[in-house]
Amino acid sequence: MCYVPVNPITDLTRWLAKSIGLKRIGLLGCGAIGTEIAIAIDSGKIPAKLTHVFDFSKDSSQRLVSKLKNKPVITENAGLLAASPVDLIVEAASQDAVRDNALSILQNRKDLMIMSVGALLDESIFEIVSEGCKDFNKRVFLPSGAIAGLDSIKAVKNELESIVLVTTKNPKALKGAKFFETSKIKPDEIKGSTVIYDGTAEEAVRLFPANINVAALISLAGIGSSKTKVRIVADPKTNKNTHEIQASGKFGMFSIKIENIPSESNPKTSRLAILSAIECLRKICDGEIQIGT
Repeated sequence: MCYVPVNPITDLTRWLAKSIGLKRIGLLGCGAIGTEIAIAIDSGKIPAKLTHVFDFSKDSSQRLVSKLKNKPVITENAGLLAASPVDLIVEAASQDAVRDNALSILQNRKDLMIMSVGALLDESIFEIVSEGCKDFNKRVFLPSGAIAGLDSIKAVKNELESIVLVTTKNPKALKGAKFFETSKIKPDEIKGSTVIYDGTAEEAVRLFPANINVAALISLAGIGSSKTKVRIVADPKTNKNTHEIQASGKFGMFSIKIENIPSESNPKTSRLAILSAIECLRKICDGEIQIGT
């Protein structure tokens, strides 16, 4: 028997998505990254249907929805988003949003794509998410973000002995980081290229939660957060977000440098991170030949 929707918009979008075989996407976080992902879905770049969104700021949700031709439902809280009739939820909010909602999303039998990867360097959170995938037979996706070379890092992880990430950003892009709450260094007072942090990825993602998700990705792909070294350079003369990765071990060595243009709407986020998220989601939703791992 053919199912005919008789109820409101939510019912209709569910029926349409099922009838044409598109994945139904929910969005947690309607900021710079979330907005770009939503627009990519709305324009057809990603073969999916954005049906539900939530942001802790309702104004952000409403601004996002106003930009879209196909209007998703704005849910009242993250729990309702997790319980909504979607196939996959994209987190584009914060590390706290991952900690508070990842398990609930998996328990509600939804796949999850995480942008705030730094949350997973907390071993207890990683274990909860990992066990959730197994217990509820769901998948978690981590886009490559603002770096290249994750395939190579994963391939050599058992022979990897040293890996260093050097990230250079304009001080304006680092403003608001927890690091400055206890440091004598002030972003507005930096006049030349200055190393403001030199330590482990584990600590870096806590001190710079909105700036250094690349360190978390490298750690998860390689030798762990306590062994992955991170150096953060603040340079008021740069207009790019630059990441240099140096890795060595029994396999040999490689060095990768990426110079990213910051997002126009949020200088803390590299344009490449947004493009990577869009491509990751397109790959999930598309049945084409997969290139690379």
